[in-house]
Amino acid sequence: MTPTHVLLVEDDRELSAMISEFLAGNGFAVDVEGRGDAAVARILTQKPDAVILDVNLPGMDGFDVCRQVRNEYRGTILILTARGDEVDEVVGLEIGADDYMAKPVRPRVLLARLRAHLRKSTPVDDQRKITVGDLAIDSSRRLVEISGENIDLTTAEFDLLWLLAKHAGAVVSRDEIYRELFEIPYDGIDRSIDLRVSRLRRRVGDDSSNPTRIKSVRGVGYILVLDE
Repeated sequence: MTPTHVLLVEDDRELSAMISEFLAGNGFAVDVEGRGDAAVARILTQKPDAVILDVNLPGMDGFDVCRQVRNEYRGTILILTARGDEVDEVVGLEIGADDYMAKPVRPRVLLARLRAHLRKSTPVDDQRKITVGDLAIDSSRRLVEISGENIDLTTAEFDLLWLLAKHAGAVVSRDEIYRELFEIPYDGIDRSIDLRVSRLRRRVGDDSSNPTRIKSVRGVGYILVLDE
């Protein structure tokens, strides 16, 4: 079986060696790139299964790399940064990153998050297609259409929409979403789910100030509304 291919974009040689050796020891094929500007071409030509992307890179920062490849590259992008500012997390998610981890990197946590995202990219649900009003979702082909028009979603956006669609008409709590997407309990603090929902609303043409498709239930979670 072909090992999962990961491109690690990191200019810190000691850190990149540690991460690549750890992932290789857990069955991944890892390539390392130390420059952001060179990473763009490698991502688009090699099409790795996942990209682990540092923010502070020579040539081009990780945010710009993500912006340049996201429309053509549909695999997992996990951003690493030494900056713990929530603004950086917002920027990363807004430009299409699937996940965001602050340094110092905990290898086992990185491995768990990476595996979780990769599992979501090949869903094993018996239910392959869900239709909610004019919204049609096909998990086998990972396609989303609204009134017959294809909607381009990232891996993380699709996974979130699919989860809400499986429970359409019912509230899905933040804890349920967190456990399903990240496979760890919700800590009650992380707002990344709210950021993902906000981005997903824009993708599906929902009005963020007055959403009618994906609604918030204060203090609980979110609901994909069934057409009445």
